[in-house]
Amino acid sequence: MTTVAEHLITSLAEAGVRQVWGVVGDALNPLTDAIRREDRIEWIGVRHEEVAAFAVSAQAQLSGTVGVCMGTVGPGSIHLLNGLYDAKKSHAPVLAICGQVPSPEIGTDFFQEVDNAALFADVSVWSQTLSSPAQLPFLLEQAVNAAVSLRGVSVLTLPGDVGDLTVDKDVRPATFASSGVAAAASDEQLEAAVAALAGDADVTLLVGCGAAGARAEVLELADVLAAPMVLSLKGKEVLERDNVFQVGQSGLIGNPAAAAAMDDCDVLVLVGTDFPYRDWYPTGKVVVQLDARGEHIGRRTPVQHALVGDAAATLRALVPRLERRTDRTHLEKAVSAYGSWQERQRGLLDPGHDRTLLGRARAVLDNPERLIRPEALAAAVDRIAPDSTIFTSDTGMSTAWLSRFVTMRGTRRLVGSYNLGSMANALPMALGAQGLDRGRPVVAFAGDGGLMMLLGDLRTAVTYRLPVVVVVFDNGRLGMVKLEQEQGGLPEFGTELDNPDLAAVATAMGLTSRRVTDAEQLDDAVRWAFSADGPVLLDVVTNPEEVAVPPKPTVSQGWGFAIAKAKETFESR
Repeated sequence: MTTVAEHLITSLAEAGVRQVWGVVGDALNPLTDAIRREDRIEWIGVRHEEVAAFAVSAQAQLSGTVGVCMGTVGPGSIHLLNGLYDAKKSHAPVLAICGQVPSPEIGTDFFQEVDNAALFADVSVWSQTLSSPAQLPFLLEQAVNAAVSLRGVSVLTLPGDVGDLTVDKDVRPATFASSGVAAAASDEQLEAAVAALAGDADVTLLVGCGAAGARAEVLELADVLAAPMVLSLKGKEVLERDNVFQVGQSGLIGNPAAAAAMDDCDVLVLVGTDFPYRDWYPTGKVVVQLDARGEHIGRRTPVQHALVGDAAATLRALVPRLERRTDRTHLEKAVSAYGSWQERQRGLLDPGHDRTLLGRARAVLDNPERLIRPEALAAAVDRIAPDSTIFTSDTGMSTAWLSRFVTMRGTRRLVGSYNLGSMANALPMALGAQGLDRGRPVVAFAGDGGLMMLLGDLRTAVTYRLPVVVVVFDNGRLGMVKLEQEQGGLPEFGTELDNPDLAAVATAMGLTSRRVTDAEQLDDAVRWAFSADGPVLLDVVTNPEEVAVPPKPTVSQGWGFAIAKAKETFESR
């Protein structure tokens, strides 16, 4: 006889699921027992369910296949929510199997009972309760198919008395639908876009992760239109390497060349991006937007010409209809400005590179304790990490350093909480990425605040032999919040972190660890970290006073304030 739990787990294994992340207990016990007896699926038991959800969100983003996590009755399922919201906002296909109190107790305010339908209503694209074996395999098929086709979170709730029920012997195995065929935008939309791109008007591209499968086509578009290419942070992963058209990013982690490329153009073409910051878009431009999701069209900036379709298929239909530009002045100006900015950024890596007496004095005044600059740490990791490395980063300053000083060359991948903007995501996402392939290098750019929030799951890396490299920007601050307060004219308050020796903590938890306080030791320490066997934590004490990005505004100041501060930063850098 087959139980409901066995049917669920066997069906997921047949569909290619190879790991399930979560915490055991209560309604999940029949499921985890089925996993124990299913050789094709590995159980990863985390210390906090939030880690499980973040991990499978990362796995889904990296692999494109459904990630599976579990949370048991009440609090266990609640703990999944933050990571599930990350999956929702990243359009990652995730199946969350959540426990519930026994069926007779539902609705009685039983111990640990919560209303899962209400709890997950906003985060899920599909949410139902499996209350009878007769609902199989249909309910499981709907759950997985919805997650994959709608690129979101499906929640399957399992009451505590249902997992052990017997499934009728005639019930067929679950089967799941494959992804649909990617289609191009309509001919009518294409012709309108061709007309908008005709002539000699200067064009700039803003490209995001929706162009992940269209790298060659986007590069060809930029070449034909002689258009500089501004990348979103999530577009950096695919389009930064070997790209003579790209001029970095826009927004709060952007640069003056990218800002000028957008301000100076006549036509702005958005490809696969939902870049959210409206005030960073230029005004008075003709805007063409290509996106597979029609609901994204025009929600950030007014759009005159919509192209609703797959990026690669649409560009293959569009580019041959365009006239090649011969005047490349706009492109060359933007690329030259970007190169000059990059050179100035390289000067930040060594504050003493100005060997004049005044230069050395300024370096000492700026950094009297000779603390390691965070830019230098990011650049050292960039130099030494293999070209196949997967990078994750905590939200805030860790992401700023990565975006500016790490290049996505080779087959490098990048994943983070770049839509939700959660703290503490870098470590769990690195664990998830490492779970996909224990032989591939994975490095987490962790803030000290983010790491301490989910510190217990450092041990998960040891328990399950996940050889991640955790690089900690240990500045004793909630860095981005510190900047918010300073730029709002407020004194710093509540941002200081009384950190322990994080390397010693990691050593006690079983990781190979090292604390670095001298910039001269930085390259050696990073090489050591990537050559170590097993999970590693590199605790690098960095300068908390360094500011190289324009800060977010407070709510009362608005985005106009941030743009003004960004311009000040651009001019000073």
